Amino acid sequence: MVVRVRSAASPYFHRLSHVPQFLCARRMSQSIIEPSFPSFVSVEPPNPNNINIRVVSYNILAQVYVKSSNFPHSPPPCLRWKARSQAVLTVLKSVEADFLCLQEVDEYDTFYKRNMEDNGYSSTYIKRNGQKQDGCGIFYKHNFAELVLEEKIEFNDLADLIQDGNSSSVNEQDDSSVDTAPDKPLKNASRIQGDPSDPRVRLKRDCVGIMAAFKLKDTSQQLVILANTHIYWDPEWADVKLAQAKYLLLRLAQFKAIVSNKFDCTPSVIVCGDFNSTPGDKVYQYLVEGDSSSSQTQDDSKDVSISLRSVYAVLGGEPTFTNCTPDFTNTLDYIFFSPSGQLKPVGFIELPALESSDLAGGLPNSHYPSDHLPIGPNFEVPRT
Repeated sequence: MVVRVRSAASPYFHRLSHVPQFLCARRMSQSIIEPSFPSFVSVEPPNPNNINIRVVSYNILAQVYVKSSNFPHSPPPCLRWKARSQAVLTVLKSVEADFLCLQEVDEYDTFYKRNMEDNGYSSTYIKRNGQKQDGCGIFYKHNFAELVLEEKIEFNDLADLIQDGNSSSVNEQDDSSVDTAPDKPLKNASRIQGDPSDPRVRLKRDCVGIMAAFKLKDTSQQLVILANTHIYWDPEWADVKLAQAKYLLLRLAQFKAIVSNKFDCTPSVIVCGDFNSTPGDKVYQYLVEGDSSSSQTQDDSKDVSISLRSVYAVLGGEPTFTNCTPDFTNTLDYIFFSPSGQLKPVGFIELPALESSDLAGGLPNSHYPSDHLPIGPNFEVPRT
């Protein structure tokens, strides 16, 4: 039985009248960011004997990339930091998530950390390498979960694996055709330093991720691992994306083993992120199916010990899109989970229809402060 929980005002997203509107106005011209708030759909009634875990993943669009040349379709006033930051913050508060996995977080120390702390969230964060100003953060309700262990992932380490000869899976380019396209084709276009045909150069894309183990405070034994990442954007570098996905699962398997041994448990796993890959791409296929290719070495095969399923696929199908601009509209963001664990998905954020007038012209706009949409499930776990 499907129990749909929606606003009466809108079948997809609703606006809350009591939530402030953020002016992005200049002189006589007025444009208002009236944030559209995600609506959760329940697929079955809640079990009072279980604990509900709400996880939301959201690429919030780093302000460092917000330029009118990158987003000529967006109302210029609504690209300004003051309006966007407050609108993003309001959306984050509105979803009432237990865990928020955010990508493209800049102004972490100066804005998001402090403001989220004021709303009951603690956090852990990793900034991208080099001169990059954004990164990935996991925010969690400190009265709901306790952070007990964490590790950070720098995908530039893949270049060292190439030099050491420890990973054949990233030595060869994947020349297969893929359907991905860059979600922000201009904002990420930086000059490649060195010979791009050299895998040691190709793999240094300054992408990062973070893994954290949490003890749920309402249980005596439940541990959950959350991973959050942002995979490289360029559709012509499918080999780099796939190498990063493989390294992510390798590190995740190692981290899970450490957590299991340290806390004498079998933690559930949730993986969130902007994977810059559509459901038909090899990155997505690898994450949900693993890699049984004959060229894979025994060492490389360890990463498939993490079995994952996509929450939205399990609950009926991936969204039609999670990123929406005039040049590209498709699904790039996912939340995966370990199906053999204690986690049971029982609800999800329902995304708007592409025909929605609020999406007209592409994102960001006066209703959505990022070019991505937030996604997320409700899970249940036994109260042990």
